[in-house]
Amino acid sequence: MTDIRVDKTIDCKGLSCPLPIVRTKKAIDEMEAGQVLEVLATDPGSVADVKGWAHRTGHQFLGTLTEGKVFRHFIRKSRPEETKPEQRFPNTVSNEELPGRLSDGGVLVDVREPAEYAFSHIPGAISLPLGDLEQRLTELASYRNQPVYVICRTGSRSDLACQVLAEHGFERVYNVVPGMSQWQGPTEQSV
Repeated sequence: MTDIRVDKTIDCKGLSCPLPIVRTKKAIDEMEAGQVLEVLATDPGSVADVKGWAHRTGHQFLGTLTEGKVFRHFIRKSRPEETKPEQRFPNTVSNEELPGRLSDGGVLVDVREPAEYAFSHIPGAISLPLGDLEQRLTELASYRNQPVYVICRTGSRSDLACQVLAEHGFERVYNVVPGMSQWQGPTEQSV
């Protein structure tokens, strides 16, 4: 195995979205340009989250190594002129608004990991984990001109998914906030 030199390591094992990203941002802010951060995580969602965060902010995502159930993410801090402010997707719908919006048409896409979806999801939601989204866009092609509501646990992964969908020509995309962590409506299981 290749030994990768890092300047700082943060331990996010046992944490789920958005905490690994919150800690990654804090750690990167404390580092010098060119230094490499290693993020240790056990949440499978962190694979897409860390890569997406680095892409959105202009830092260089070097890659991920998997050792057992631990993901080792590597990010190189960029120079200030290479970075960009983190963008939030502008179109949002609240949890409370979602049922009314769905009754008018459209589709609900749940971008959480399969296990999260299996144990509790909104009836009718399509499971499409963020890490698989770009490879599976054809599954949503028939909804390109319809409202697409995207949900995750806290609104972070769904924000990134909304940006990806908009970049691929989906015109009516909405991030559902605050997401499943505060959803009070009906849910079902698929296990």
